[in-house]
Amino acid sequence: MTNTVCAVVVTYNRKKLLIECLDALINQKLNPDAIYIVDNNSTDKTFELLESHGYVTRNNFETSKENVLIKYIPLNENTGGAGGFYEGVKQAHLKYDWLWLMDDDAEVTPDCLYELKPYFNQENISALASLKVDANRNILFHHRGYFNFQKGLPTQEHITLNDTKTKTTKIDMASFVGILIKDEIITKIGYPKKEFFIHADDLEYCIRLREHGQILLINKSVILHKEGSVKGTFTKKKLGITANRRPYDKLWINYYMIRNLTWLGKKYTKNRQSFYMTIIKNYILSIIGIIIYDDHKINRIKFYTHAYNDGLREKFDNKKPKKILYQEKYSR
Repeated sequence: MTNTVCAVVVTYNRKKLLIECLDALINQKLNPDAIYIVDNNSTDKTFELLESHGYVTRNNFETSKENVLIKYIPLNENTGGAGGFYEGVKQAHLKYDWLWLMDDDAEVTPDCLYELKPYFNQENISALASLKVDANRNILFHHRGYFNFQKGLPTQEHITLNDTKTKTTKIDMASFVGILIKDEIITKIGYPKKEFFIHADDLEYCIRLREHGQILLINKSVILHKEGSVKGTFTKKKLGITANRRPYDKLWINYYMIRNLTWLGKKYTKNRQSFYMTIIKNYILSIIGIIIYDDHKINRIKFYTHAYNDGLREKFDNKKPKKILYQEKYSR
């Protein structure tokens, strides 16, 4: 095996972070052989900034920088992270031995790929994962972990501090920020589930990866996730109880998490009774929270009803959330 590596970077309207991501990728101790940039129809002049930095030319979407092949893949619409990774993996599959998936707000450290290299030929491996930290180098424990299908919904048990003190740790799941996937496994499991749009697409893909080998966390390989800890919620206090709430204009984000986890739970749970009880409980608690804390109560209730129902019925209309929130017509 030649162990060629292609980084697949998905971007949407974060051009400055994207440039920082790309600059870090081509300035490592060991660089990837190629970088595929999947642009989810950005509207912030991402292409122009890429062009000014030499990552793309107007007449050629394939170029080379620091002996790394750069391929720019523009999409006609925003397909979310899931759709972007689907397209990037699809185009890179069978061309390289390893595909390195990451968001545009990721930044590899200089030794990141170099520290993964010693494990390329280890047996029974489907993927390798770098240790993920925030901009202040605090470990992001919740982005690496273990499956738990015993509860109502599939959950991830986070890695512990002790897990990060060894050279390697066998894990079940790593987010799409610095997961290096063996391409021959992709032949067996297919591409990321584009229908998810955002949220839990990495969890779903890791379930499939684990069916064909271990995912190994390499703690000396470190990757930064700059936007990973930014929250889109605020706290609100009523009846002496403080709760995290989502602003109405950001509520659409919740739809994908609820729908996708509900779909995953229905497919993979080992306790079906607990699964349905959990769905009912979570739905009721959501409605109570809306009644107590939130504005736009009727529309929010309609929104959550559709999110749970679509997960159970396996309906993937990714335009529905904003249609509901802004009272546009939508298909039932």
